[in-house]
Amino acid sequence: MSEKDNIVVLVDENEEELEFEIIDIIEVDEEEYAILLPISDGEPGQEAIILKIGIDENGEEMLYEIENDDEWEMVANAWQESVGENGVQ
Repeated sequence: MSEKDNIVVLVDENEEELEFEIIDIIEVDEEEYAILLPISDGEPGQEAIILKIGIDENGEEMLYEIENDDEWEMVANAWQESVGENGVQ
């Protein structure tokens, strides 16, 4: 993962680099999560993704996929509530 301002570049399973804009960072149960929106070439219907912010073995900040469905739902609901309260889209 590399980071420039609010843009992150992630490498997928095919070793392709994908750019995302960090649209929000929220805290749920003392854990931080990044809400990312794909930066596309005008493709409509892009959906935000949620990744957990953690620290790797070298002390570097990393983004991790949320593998627990209950945890993902909890974070998604918290973000939806935050968006509703703040009027952010």
